[in-house]
Amino acid sequence: MTKFNNEFWTVTSGDLKQKREHLSTPKYHLNNGEGYKIVIDPSIKKQNWIGAGAAITDAAASLIWKQSPEQRNKLLHELFDPNEGNFSNIRIPLGACEPSSQPYYSYDDVPFGEHDSSLSKFSIGEGKPGASDATKDLKYIVPVVQEILKINPAVKIMASPWSAPAWMKNTGNMKMGGHLRFGEFTGNGYDTKDRFEGVYAQYFVRYLEEYKKLGIPIYAITIQNEPSNAAEWPAMIWNIKELAYFGYKYLRPALDNSFPDTKLYFWDGSLNVLDNPLSDFVTQEEANAFDGFAFHTYDGPYTNFFNAGRFNSNWDLAMTERRCMLEETVDDASHIMFGLIGNWLVRQGLSSIYLWNMALDERGLPNMVGSTGRRGVVTIDHKTGKVQRNLEYYMLRNFTQDVVPGSIVIGSSNYTSDGYTGALGSVAFLGPDDSIAAHIYNPTDKTLKATIIVNGFDNEWQDVIVPAYGTVTLHKANESINESSPQKDENFKLNPYPANLMDDYAPGKGVNTK
Repeated sequence: MTKFNNEFWTVTSGDLKQKREHLSTPKYHLNNGEGYKIVIDPSIKKQNWIGAGAAITDAAASLIWKQSPEQRNKLLHELFDPNEGNFSNIRIPLGACEPSSQPYYSYDDVPFGEHDSSLSKFSIGEGKPGASDATKDLKYIVPVVQEILKINPAVKIMASPWSAPAWMKNTGNMKMGGHLRFGEFTGNGYDTKDRFEGVYAQYFVRYLEEYKKLGIPIYAITIQNEPSNAAEWPAMIWNIKELAYFGYKYLRPALDNSFPDTKLYFWDGSLNVLDNPLSDFVTQEEANAFDGFAFHTYDGPYTNFFNAGRFNSNWDLAMTERRCMLEETVDDASHIMFGLIGNWLVRQGLSSIYLWNMALDERGLPNMVGSTGRRGVVTIDHKTGKVQRNLEYYMLRNFTQDVVPGSIVIGSSNYTSDGYTGALGSVAFLGPDDSIAAHIYNPTDKTLKATIIVNGFDNEWQDVIVPAYGTVTLHKANESINESSPQKDENFKLNPYPANLMDDYAPGKGVNTK
């Protein structure tokens, strides 16, 4: 068997004392050694890999846009340039969400009791994108996304609404839940176009049209962010049957008329309410209107994932939201990011990752509800524009830099059944260029040795030490490899207090595991 011409190995410790530090390629040897045997097996082919990234909310975009042009260009290249971080996915809000730097808005704000069934007042904002007097999406989100697409036009964008316009809801309020005015009519007639459901489907189409005019293609949409959460920010409640019926009867047909290539993902909420198989609520005909299943990882039991993930074999599976606290412990952060998401879910069929908030400032702001103590993938000092990179950044970069777009998840040995207990876990990928990439994760508080071989390519083993709560990545190829390094963190003080947090649960803690 022949060896690959090029190899690139990195190590990241859970405490971030090592941050994708370059490792010398381990020596080959015939003896399989004393470490945990990791056999990477390209003959076992699983799901396609779409990519990884994070959310560009109004809050994140405002911090990025307020950096100096030089700072912003440097950061966006570090994140999205294919020769650097190569982040490949972003998620943006379809209308206002939380966190936001602006007061909440929809794209068609008329007083409750009035109707705009023709969507004549529809607007994603006024002014030139990025101008100081621009409004809504045009103020921050659009100009930042436009700059991202200049750097990497292949970035895939998922859009999710937090609420319909208030006049379309039974409560007349964008906040605190409420639901669409199902079965009611907005015009003179009983056609699809006269129903609130039909008008709301056209609301999505208008959004796609306006973004297309700005040179921003939307890869995928979901019907509702967190459809079971009646939160104190923009929110709207849908049950599973309502989502399935609306997508099948109204939204998919509307998309097929104008944007048939736009993907439609089901759910986009937490797993704790999915106690029964989706087949109990959704017909296969309805399911076929959707291209994938999106979910969040705040609450367990995480095995509820199988109630959806095994429902429709044609669905792509997307983890669309998970945030971390600013002062999270090393084991909690690594168990969530490297273990649950980066190991267990990928092994169970996950095709894409979207973390929650690409950026927040040193206080966990901005937002409209005064919630502090959060962090984003990166932290940006709100006064100076300086940047620090968090564990989530390195987790994503493990995927985006080392895994070639269009790769396939392949077989690899694994010693953790849930991603965050037991011994070494692994995920591996076969690239379209026949390259091999893999991540080895150590969920324990002690260093562990891995002894690695690629079936069908090497007939020798390589040993590597995986740090506590950390990862080792490898990329083997006969073509050139992206060996870029993250930028160095800049110094500024984190100030999370007074911390105002809601409950977050980390896997691996018995008291928090449901």
